[in-house]
Amino acid sequence: MDFFIFIPVAFPFFYINAYDGAQKHLVLDADTSKHIVQVLRMKPGEELNLTDGKGNLLTCAITDDNKKHCSVEVKQASYMKQDAGKVSIAISLLKTTSRFEWFLEKATELGINEIIPLVCERTAKEKFRYDRMQGICISAMLQSQQVWLPVLQEPRKFQDLKNWKSGNGKNFIAHCINQEKQRLPHSPSSTLPDSLICIGPEGDFTAGEIELALRHDFIPVSLGDTRLRTETAGVAAAVLLKLG
Repeated sequence: MDFFIFIPVAFPFFYINAYDGAQKHLVLDADTSKHIVQVLRMKPGEELNLTDGKGNLLTCAITDDNKKHCSVEVKQASYMKQDAGKVSIAISLLKTTSRFEWFLEKATELGINEIIPLVCERTAKEKFRYDRMQGICISAMLQSQQVWLPVLQEPRKFQDLKNWKSGNGKNFIAHCINQEKQRLPHSPSSTLPDSLICIGPEGDFTAGEIELALRHDFIPVSLGDTRLRTETAGVAAAVLLKLG
């Protein structure tokens, strides 16, 4: 039987690193405390939502409005299960970092479960600031009022795909080479098995990379009739696999 948990959307959302399921009083970190007290000017007694990005939703009331270590009391704690059908996107890093950051934001808003940055033969830039990228995902999760944070992996080499491919679900590779491909399934993730799709860099995957993926049972797919930028292709795949 399906059930729904009411999220009090009028309350602002904030992130906590961990919640053990039993805590009734929490002290928030300095950055969160400053935003609550100095930016939003919230006072004792006012309520807010907290999530650890792992399904826990806490509705809390402020008990101490200290701008460095604001304290709250947990009024209600709920746990929200993830939908069936995990969706992972393995996507090449981009020369223009802001474009990759835009993808992270949109993929998080759409509810993608896992993001794997890829280093491919034609990847132009391999620099990856994990803390900054994780912060973008957290901000997007809070803005879209979700309680599940996508798992952001460290960059992986495409040649090592056998070590990070989905073992129990379907694996796809989207590329632009003119060969037989199928359309990416247009179904909500809740009706599909776990799925992973690979999106290449500017200039696309090399023929050797595509051949490697096919040898490991990746299914070649098309995302449409137009040639998409890497970050656009990632979002298109997210919509098709997650929302249907």
